[in-house]
Amino acid sequence: MSSYRVTLKDRSTEEIDDVDAYQQEGQMTTFFRTGSDRQVVDTWSTRMASFRTSEIIAIRRLDPAVPAAMAPVADLRSA
Repeated sequence: MSSYRVTLKDRSTEEIDDVDAYQQEGQMTTFFRTGSDRQVVDTWSTRMASFRTSEIIAIRRLDPAVPAAMAPVADLRSA
């Protein structure tokens, strides 16, 4: 499982640990734990955290095997 760092408009950050995926649900972006052998977000997935999408500046995946400077960044400012 992965961890993600969410940067909000007020420049605060939140770290969400032990999640597999995230997706937009209406006005919210939600982080999910999908289960050990499933690769999709479905009705069996567990919601772990949600943030108002309009308040998110960036989402960064934190992978312990990859140095933080090389982790991909999803920039939602244009969303």
